Amino acid sequence: MTLLLCVFITSMALLSELQAAEDESVPAAEKPPNACPIKMKTAGKCEEDDTCPYQLTLPPMTIQLPKQFQLLEKTLKEVQNLKEIVNNLRKTCQDCKLQADENPEKENIEGPESEQVNHVQDLQSKVKKMSISLKNARSQINTLQGQMEKMNSVNMNSVEDYIDSKMVNLSAELNNRDKCFSNCPLMQPNPSTQLMYKDCADYYKLGKRLNGVYHIMPDPKNKTFDVYCDMESMGGGWTVVQSRQDGSISFNRTWDDYKKGFGNLTGEFWLGNDKMHLLTKSSNMMLRIELEDFKGVKEFATYDQFYVGNEYLKYRLSVSGYSGTAGDALHFSNQYNHDQKFFTTPDRDNDRYPSGNCGTYYSSGWWFDACMSANLNGKYYKNEYKGVRNGIFWGTWKGVNEEHINSFRQTFKTVRMMMRPKDFSP
Repeated sequence: MTLLLCVFITSMALLSELQAAEDESVPAAEKPPNACPIKMKTAGKCEEDDTCPYQLTLPPMTIQLPKQFQLLEKTLKEVQNLKEIVNNLRKTCQDCKLQADENPEKENIEGPESEQVNHVQDLQSKVKKMSISLKNARSQINTLQGQMEKMNSVNMNSVEDYIDSKMVNLSAELNNRDKCFSNCPLMQPNPSTQLMYKDCADYYKLGKRLNGVYHIMPDPKNKTFDVYCDMESMGGGWTVVQSRQDGSISFNRTWDDYKKGFGNLTGEFWLGNDKMHLLTKSSNMMLRIELEDFKGVKEFATYDQFYVGNEYLKYRLSVSGYSGTAGDALHFSNQYNHDQKFFTTPDRDNDRYPSGNCGTYYSSGWWFDACMSANLNGKYYKNEYKGVRNGIFWGTWKGVNEEHINSFRQTFKTVRMMMRPKDFSP
């Protein structure tokens, strides 16, 4: 875009000088200077129709340009030549005017004067052709500028999908090269067909109704992995991605731990950001969050849209479409909004808090804002506590907003996060 603007400004500067030369009333001080110190010259082998590849030099950088830029170079050169021609024409016209003043009764021009008239007509014809050439060049510049603007307005979701596909393809290729050479199942003469399950909902549809650990493969280009399936709650088919129930597992972990996952699938665990990305990429997922405090109060929050980006995008969270009884703590306010936020851990600061790392301050990994209105990976407290609110937290829980600095903090006995396809039907 900067290149096109630079060429356009240079063209307009030359055109302004041409117009100033035609009008004596324009002071020289108002003529615009050359906008950019650029150099254009042919580069490479020219074709029979005299079209050549070109290169543009912007010190200290040289950019190779397509052959179509020949029109711009020719136009700029012709404009410079035309400037000299117009100056000569103006001088000639001044001489003609002086001669006309000296011979006011002479009607016909003969001899050298007739040649001057023909020369003026030729110059007028050249001016007309140059004007058409400039219009064509300007049109081409506008067209190229429009194309660059379209390139700059690429939808970020399309970019993210493209990056995801490239990362997945690269990972699959590396895995195949390392582990799939002579004994690769795809190279066996009689490969057996194996039914793949993308998530717990697929098992449910085939009649599985027991809670437990199952093997799934959300993406055929990646390995299978184990998940815990809840086949009983709210119609079943839920893939559990996080569970807190007794404080036996520390959630004050590194970026790599949250990336791969940790804990025990039948107890407390975090499934892993890579696996959550594959799951949410394979299907249009919804999220369900269940909380219970030590007083036996149970609430839930459901989101119709749930997506976790890949590691290149720092596992960015996309969540919307709230319903439930626990309140929408993920969209608490403009300052505390976890939607579209990157994942932060104590050793990887991706939050919006300018004075430090929210992951370090609250001893967990989460999609922090600056810092949070929800943190389901906070420290597990079995009793009420005071001080820094670094425990499991849900900002819209009843009574939380009434707490004071010296008040006891709200604690939770159990927390679960789980997902299933939005179009699932029991």
